Amino acid sequence: MIEHSGWTLYKRLLGYVKPYWRAFALAILGYAIYAASSTALAEMMKRLIDGIQNPDAAFRLFLPLFVVGMFATRGVGTFLGTYFMSSVARNLVHALRCDVFNHMLHLPGHFFDGHSTGHLISRVTYHVEQVTGAATKAVTILLREGLFVIGLVSYLLWTNWMLTLLFLAVTPLIGVVVSYASKRFRRISRRIQRSMGDVTHVASEALSGYRVVRTHGAEAYEKARFAEASEVNRRQSMKEALTKATSTPVIQLLVALSLALLVWLAMSPTLLDAMTPGEFVAFVTAAALMAKPVRQLTEINSEIQKGIAAAGELFGLLEEPPESDEGTRDPGRLAGRVRLEGVRFAYGEDQPEVLKGIDLEVAPGEMVAIVGRSGSGKSTLVGLLPRFYRPTAGRILIDEVPLEAFRLQPLRRQIALVSQQVTLFNASIADNIAYGIDDPDRAAIEAAARAAHAHEFIERMPGGYDAVIGENGVMLSGGQRQRLAIARAIFKDAPLLVLDEATSALDTESERHIQAALEEVCRGRTTFVIAHRLSTIERADRILVLEQGEVVEQGSHAELLARDGAYAALHRLQFQEPA
Repeated sequence: MIEHSGWTLYKRLLGYVKPYWRAFALAILGYAIYAASSTALAEMMKRLIDGIQNPDAAFRLFLPLFVVGMFATRGVGTFLGTYFMSSVARNLVHALRCDVFNHMLHLPGHFFDGHSTGHLISRVTYHVEQVTGAATKAVTILLREGLFVIGLVSYLLWTNWMLTLLFLAVTPLIGVVVSYASKRFRRISRRIQRSMGDVTHVASEALSGYRVVRTHGAEAYEKARFAEASEVNRRQSMKEALTKATSTPVIQLLVALSLALLVWLAMSPTLLDAMTPGEFVAFVTAAALMAKPVRQLTEINSEIQKGIAAAGELFGLLEEPPESDEGTRDPGRLAGRVRLEGVRFAYGEDQPEVLKGIDLEVAPGEMVAIVGRSGSGKSTLVGLLPRFYRPTAGRILIDEVPLEAFRLQPLRRQIALVSQQVTLFNASIADNIAYGIDDPDRAAIEAAARAAHAHEFIERMPGGYDAVIGENGVMLSGGQRQRLAIARAIFKDAPLLVLDEATSALDTESERHIQAALEEVCRGRTTFVIAHRLSTIERADRILVLEQGEVVEQGSHAELLARDGAYAALHRLQFQEPA
């Protein structure tokens, strides 16, 4: 990941504010009104003191009106600034959050292999909120209090420029303190963000796997793991609080010392003679008013540094290259001829090869079963067809066209995948079957469910096809979830079908139903079936036996049994096991 300077990151962050420049301009106008009306307080003090010495009827009427007008104007400025800056903030959160989420959906498979879900979710939630603090909350204070300070300094220079320059002599010292605090804030903020990712990761693992946690009596272990992750986060947050709690009083003390020196000098007889009592009070009032905005300006440093640290992570993620899609060809409706030529694959340069020189030719409509021990490369092999991964050597052709020549999305629409780990969404059964389709045909949904032998159990559910099934189909049995996944594949009506342990979660009766359904579904489609239960693939046109990434045998069920090789050994092993 490329390291960017704080200013580069902040400029890129403020680029997200650009589309909302009208609201931003109104916010600036509001803060300018606030700063001008707040500065007028010093002028009011001057007129009050001078007016007491020379009272008249006009002054008596003017001063109350001046007070009301000043606070009313300040109220209008506060409203404009606060409301429109909040509008910019929420729009920025929405735009950045959508950008990050949308980009993640297009990242390659190896990116997700190397990052936990908890850390990725933390970036979409926690990190984005931190960034907003820098882009809007900090800018709010910077504009509101910054303009107020500019107004006060201008007023002080106008009243007595020599005293003002003495007052500002402390500025370099404040700069040194702020610079040191900035570096420390950003370093700690990065650690806080990482630890928040760990908290989310541990919590999501334990809560999604609560059944495993409880059956193993591991509640105490998970509580300790979560407490440890949360404790790291707490310690880093306390370091941040310590830096903030130390730097702010130091800066305030420097301002107070400067102010004390100013008052001492201002009270010298020569200066008092040159100023009216009203001017003297106004000068001291304006200098005293500067303490609060200066304090707030120094406190936003922590917000800015947190935001910059979070922005570094987010923009780093946005710079991750998406899945490469150089293909220009639209596959249309594929015939389904698949050819693999010397295909090799490893998950990383330093990783061992999972596939070692696979050569295979599959005719349109052929059903090919792939068997072998766990870790032999079966799922990896079929994962190359939708281009979840790319071969490290060799090539794959579909209908005599290299796989990378096809555009990615249209290619994937031609492939239906039913995997061992069924993914269902917290939506209705109909929405899950017709996943990703706007306004689907209800009759086609029902036909797909009937073909997958799912219609009967769907009809018995309250709400039928409109029943919401909970996160990942928690309301359904394993067999029912599997049948819904098969119904989704049937509804998709793709010419290439990949069944990765599609019948693994089914009981014997359901399996019999599904076998009949799959025979119907596979007709006219090129089908790749991965199965551990050899009874489910006896009718396959061809069976490949994979061992350590190589095809060691291929042929029909009867041929391979007659050969008495690796397949026959697997078959004997499986059917000797007790039921």
